[in-house]
Order: sequence, then C-alpha cells, then structure tokens
Amino acid sequence: MSTDNAPVSDATIDTDTDTDNAIDAFFAPSGKKALAEDFKAGYVAIVGRPNVGKSTLMNHLLGQKLSITSRKPQTTRHRIHGILSNDEMQAVFVDTPGIHHNEVRAINERMNKAAVSALVDVDLVLFVVDSDQWRDDDLLTLQKLGETNLTVVLVINKADTIKDKGSILPLIETFNDSFDFADIVPVSALKNQNLERLQQVIASHLPLAAPIYDTEQITDRSERFLASEIIREKIMRSAGDEVPYDLTVQIDEFKDEAAHTDPKTGRRRKACTFIDATIYVERSGQKAIVIGEKGQRIKQVGMDARKDMEQLFDKKVMLTLWVKVKRGWSDDERALTSLGY
Repeated sequence: MSTDNAPVSDATIDTDTDTDNAIDAFFAPSGKKALAEDFKAGYVAIVGRPNVGKSTLMNHLLGQKLSITSRKPQTTRHRIHGILSNDEMQAVFVDTPGIHHNEVRAINERMNKAAVSALVDVDLVLFVVDSDQWRDDDLLTLQKLGETNLTVVLVINKADTIKDKGSILPLIETFNDSFDFADIVPVSALKNQNLERLQQVIASHLPLAAPIYDTEQITDRSERFLASEIIREKIMRSAGDEVPYDLTVQIDEFKDEAAHTDPKTGRRRKACTFIDATIYVERSGQKAIVIGEKGQRIKQVGMDARKDMEQLFDKKVMLTLWVKVKRGWSDDERALTSLGY
C-alpha cells in the first residue's frame, strides 16, 4: 500500500521543530543573553583633578583592572576606554588624566589636552571629587565643564571616610550652588559602595542605541598598551617617592608563541607570550633606583607585572625588562610622540 499521501503525524512535526530549535541554538552566540528592546549605549567621560580616584572608580565599575592606580598624583596619562555591558546598557568609560593648573612641561600640557578632548562627543560626564576636599583644580575642571552643554553627574568619592554622614549635606549644597548637576551620587570606589546606584544613574542618562562594542569586550586598548601600563604601575608602587614622575615604558616586542614541541629537547611547551619592555627614565640616578640593590627591585617589578598580565590576558607570559636613560623625554615633543603620548 502506497504511503505517499499519508498524513504526517504530530510526532513527526514535533521532532522537526525540535531539530530546528537545536540547530538555531547551535549557531546562536554562546553565552549571550538577549538585549533589552530599550537598550542604551554611550560614552561616559570620567573627569576630575589628579588623585581623586578616577581610575579606581572605573576599575571597580568594570570589575576588572584596566587603568593603573597609585597614591602618586597624575598616574593616568592616557585616555583609557573601559566597556561596561549588561542586558540593559553599555557604558564606554573614558578614564582621563587629571586636569591640573601646572603645565610646566610638554607632557603636562598634553595630559590636560587629552583630558579636555575626552569631553568631545561623550554622552555623559562623571565629575569625581573627594568627599571632604575642594581645591583649585576642582574649580578648574568645573570651569572646563561649564564651557560645554554636557550632562554632568557629580560623584563624591571616598564617602566612607566621612565619620559624620550628616556633614556631607553641606558639601552637596556647595557643589549644587556651583553647577547644575543632573545627579549627585556619593560612593566609595575602593570599597564598592553605592556603585550599583551609580550604574543606574549612568544608564538613565544614556541614549537609546545599539551596543557600540561587542558586549563581551572590556576595553578597546591593545594588550601591548595594557602591558606597558601594568609595568609602569608596579614601578611607581614599588619605588614610591624615590622615582619622580619622569618615567615611561615602551613595549619593544610582544610575540605570541603557540604550544609546540621543542625540536631540541622533544619536550612539549605550553603557549606563551614573550614581552620585552624598556623602562625610560631621565637621569642615571633614577635608573639605579628602578633597578634597586643587586637588581632586586626590577626583579620584583617583573614578577608582579607578569602575574597581573597573566591574570588579565589569561595566558602564560615571559617578561624581560630593560632600564635606559632618555634625558628630557618628558619635555621633548618628538620623544613624547614616539613614546605614544
């Protein structure tokens, strides 16, 4: 008996549907959730005077260390983009150098220009201040913001250091009298306090838009750049006030090597990234400080930097460091350009 015109059973229909669903699931992006219909995205500049915690704030909002931190002021020299994404919004943070009055050398002038240029085409500004201090450089930053039509949120950092919580109210009133802020949010970046509230405020001021970057991406900076920043941070943290501001790092080689069998020994070698970097200082005395007695400081810097790199890049790293004197680099326009400023 012919079955060409036999009706298709319900079971067959279900099986085909299941197969289609399985195929769709296979080709769907792994681990990615559907984005909200009213998804928001935009650029958020983090500005303020040096050493108020801008880099710490960005790092803790991202849950990932991208921008270097130190107790020394003016640690950040470049505009660093960190990308925070969730189901409802994507904020592309621009962590800027601190705006300051003293433009003694070419590098200071470039840092101020970098900070101000970060305000171009951003959707929101986070103006970060200390919880208990108002300085001339705060006023300078506010004056720069006053020259724009940008939406500005005041972020009062280190709020956990205030013993009398009621004392923050006069500070908020003082800031409110100085500028028409869209919102005011007290936080402690270091202790992750009130950062969820800050994220909500940020989202409320971003425009409706599709994600600017892949939602799994956390920065637009290269691994080479991040490696140089990690090395610079370790030196500044290790040497403290012994090493002046006149220090920079250049990545000379960044080479990825796949897992392979060593032709000489026959042993299997894991995948590894080989990084050679040169640390430039301005005087021979600074070189001696960076190297340390019997090379102990530079050795420790290398170990600490390599550990951070392996955690950030999620791969084995072999790091080689060199220290060289490049006199006057921080006030030499050509040298600054060659070193990436």
